[in-house]
Amino acid sequence: MDKGFHCAVPQGPKPASFAVLNGMAEAVPYPKPIFHMALDIMFRRRSLYGIVALLLLSVFAAAQTTNHKTPKSTSTKPRSSGEGKSYSASLVQQGAALFRQDCSFCHGRDAAGGESGPDLTRSKLVSADVNGNKIAPVIRNGRPDNKMPAFDRTEQQIASLVAFIHTQQKAAQAQGGRRGNGGRKGVSPEDLQTGNADAGKKYFEGTGGCAGCHSPTGDLAGIASRFKGLELEEQMLYPRHAKSKVVVTLASGQEISGTLAYLDEFTVGLTNSGGVYQSWRTRDVRYKLDAPVEAHVDLFSKYTDDDVHNLMAYLQTLK
Repeated sequence: MDKGFHCAVPQGPKPASFAVLNGMAEAVPYPKPIFHMALDIMFRRRSLYGIVALLLLSVFAAAQTTNHKTPKSTSTKPRSSGEGKSYSASLVQQGAALFRQDCSFCHGRDAAGGESGPDLTRSKLVSADVNGNKIAPVIRNGRPDNKMPAFDRTEQQIASLVAFIHTQQKAAQAQGGRRGNGGRKGVSPEDLQTGNADAGKKYFEGTGGCAGCHSPTGDLAGIASRFKGLELEEQMLYPRHAKSKVVVTLASGQEISGTLAYLDEFTVGLTNSGGVYQSWRTRDVRYKLDAPVEAHVDLFSKYTDDDVHNLMAYLQTLK
């Protein structure tokens, strides 16, 4: 054995295999010029140790190369069930008629968006839908927070709506999108004239309870001239600009009423008939709030689709 053997390693971190040969306990990162180092060792001393070092370095280099290879991904992005599925022409036509009756006033006749409803051809929910598993719950339950009422529809009707929506989305994608800037098309008043005005009047005066708060010769007189199409529909379903009324009862029993001007957990304020603002601490008074918006939202769970269309048809006669 050559007791004078030593490894001449270039300056820098020592490779793990050389750390072992030199009796060192720590392993350090492997430097790039591995074969140059091995050849340097072997040809300097031409010893068995140099050959062993070369073999060890070769094995280690192969292991390093294998461990750091990143396999190429051959997987493709999964597509939704509706994206590539074809539907019968009769099913799509049935869905188109139903969609234009129930949904076009918000989402447009072609499902590409209206003034208030989103473009369903670009909808992430529609893209993720598989055989109606995403769309059907929205149809049945509605989205009250987005002013969308629920619709009572059969399985067949929902299947036709799903077919129509997916077909419209597929057509829009084939065209590269209908509106590159993401805008929405307007909804024509004709899209909203699908109800029966006489039935709407009967609902207004009877089961709908509308006459308890509104009058066709009072606050609603000429409403169809002030608001048209979707604007009128929005006022009917969700009058967000309607002002709330409040009645405040003082400790003495005196009642003061007016238009609600401010309300939180500490303070209630109103503007009286003379235009004067008054406020009180909520712990010192009692108050009763009449909020038209909340009353209309409460109706979402009671409306049928026929109620909405008929009521809209009646309001369109109040010019």
